[in-house]
Amino acid sequence: MRKITDRQQEVLDFISDFTRENNYAPTVREIGEHFEISLRAVQDHITALQKKGYLSQAQKRARSLNIISGGPVEPVSFVARVPLLGSVAAGKPLLSEENLDGYVNLTEPFVRPGKTYFALRVRGQSMIDAGILEGDLAVVEQAKTAVDGQIVVAVIDNAITLKRFYKESDRIRLQPENPAFQPIYSKEVSIVGVLSNIVRTY
Repeated sequence: MRKITDRQQEVLDFISDFTRENNYAPTVREIGEHFEISLRAVQDHITALQKKGYLSQAQKRARSLNIISGGPVEPVSFVARVPLLGSVAAGKPLLSEENLDGYVNLTEPFVRPGKTYFALRVRGQSMIDAGILEGDLAVVEQAKTAVDGQIVVAVIDNAITLKRFYKESDRIRLQPENPAFQPIYSKEVSIVGVLSNIVRTY
């Protein structure tokens, strides 16, 4: 069993108590406000608890933190060699050549057998309320379509961006997760993938 720090235990206890009292999990911002720490610090605690097997999180949905009953689980053996392509602008679209920058080896739950992935390095601050920070590695499942609310990698006018997808009556809205940024509206949007997971090193 991998030990957790006192603060990680406090974060885990808060998530557990909050979920039990409200029937839904707290957001990253709510955890930060409770402990009076930054969003990055909260996400670092969450990432550590995920790695140690105490917590799971679905990146495509808000309030998706889930305590893993029984504590840490044994690591799985499946490993995928995922191509690393350029960067994603998580502030405003950034012209990007999808040159291969190398490969990263990832295991479950970041990747799953039978699916095809690529990875991109996140840039900008427009997705911080979804727990996606500059420098994170976005693990993306290749896809040409998406449903409302999913976080996608989209191409607009040869620019590539990471945003939450919404289909409106006559256009596509790409919604940031930061009130300081404006949505992107376009009729010509090409979906290249749906966010599967975020990998952070620290």
